[in-house]
Amino acid sequence: MSVLSERGFAGTRFSDVSAASGVAVSTLQGYFGSREDMLIEALQTATRGEVEALQRIAAGFDDPWRQLVALVDRGLSTSVETWRTLMEFWTAAAHDSELRDHSASLAELYRRPFAEAVNRGVDSGVFTPRFEVTAIVDVVVGTMDGLLYPVVLDHRASSEADYRDVVLAQLAFALGADA
Repeated sequence: MSVLSERGFAGTRFSDVSAASGVAVSTLQGYFGSREDMLIEALQTATRGEVEALQRIAAGFDDPWRQLVALVDRGLSTSVETWRTLMEFWTAAAHDSELRDHSASLAELYRRPFAEAVNRGVDSGVFTPRFEVTAIVDVVVGTMDGLLYPVVLDHRASSEADYRDVVLAQLAFALGADA
C-alpha cells in the first residue's frame, strides 16, 4: 500500500513492490499473475482491514447514535496515505470496467457498518429518518469521501472539528435523532 500511495496506480510496478517488500519479482508474478491483480489484492486487503476496524468500533457501542459518531470519526480520520491510494485506485477504476467492479464491491463493504448502525437505530426507534436510509448512508459516506482531494492536496479550508460538527448535525437531522 505504501508503494501504491507513493507511486500511484499507474506507476506501481512489480519491481517497486519487490524492492519495498524484499520478495522476488518472480514470486510476486507467480502469486498474483498480473500487476493489476496484485494492486487489487492490496486494495481489497486494506479495505477489509478498514471494514474490520469499523466493525470493531461499531461493536463497542450499544447506542446507535454513539456508534455512528464513532464510525464517522474513524472515517474522518483516514490517513493521507490511504486517501492518496484510494484516489489513485478510483481514478484508474474510472477508466477500467474490471477495476470499477472491484471498487463497487469495496465500496459496499465500507458502507455496510454505517448502514447496519442506521438500520439498528431505525429498528429500535431511536431514529426516525426524514429520508430513505440508503440515501442517508450514501450522503454520510460521500461526505467523508469528499475530503479526499482537499486532504491529499492540503487544500482543506475548514478545521477538522468544524467539518465533523457539520457532518454530525446533517446526520442527526436526516435521522431525526437527538444528538
